[in-house]
Amino acid sequence: MAKKKPTKPPAVSPKSAKPSSATGPMNVDLLQQLVKLMSANDLNTVDLRDGDKRVVLRRGAVQAPAQQVHYGNYAPTPAAQAPAATTAATPAPALTAPAEDAGTIAIKSPMVGTFYAKPSPDAKAFVSVGSVVGDDTDVCVIEAMKVFNNIKAEVKGTITKVLAEDGKPVEFGQVLFLVKP
Repeated sequence: MAKKKPTKPPAVSPKSAKPSSATGPMNVDLLQQLVKLMSANDLNTVDLRDGDKRVVLRRGAVQAPAQQVHYGNYAPTPAAQAPAATTAATPAPALTAPAEDAGTIAIKSPMVGTFYAKPSPDAKAFVSVGSVVGDDTDVCVIEAMKVFNNIKAEVKGTITKVLAEDGKPVEFGQVLFLVKP
């Protein structure tokens, strides 16, 4: 019997051997690999969490920015969007919130998907107007690509308005609830 030659480990290119050249807390090489995987597998959203660090990448949606990155406590950078054409037939939206909503905090959708107010069709809603919520209170479920994501309030207070309709699509950044702190 002939002996098998041991195989060499794969060669490491100089680019992959050195650490990321980013000066901030993000690993740019990892983000680039995730974007390539998203493109290769026709994914439009990737949401990764590691402790208090979070990376959300989105692509392909006309209504949402092409890519939105959240990482830990760092605020996302605003993405440039093409200005919408306006006509005289469409009135401009009000820039100020109604007086009754003053002092409230918005709970916004972190993703594009289908909003569900209940954990199952025969269960009662997670929250309703008057419900007291804490930072870790589940307020709804958003289904995105057949994955059901529990959405936390991330604020303390009382629900004053429910603005999303059960079973209807929601957009990234759409206000779902208003909370009085």
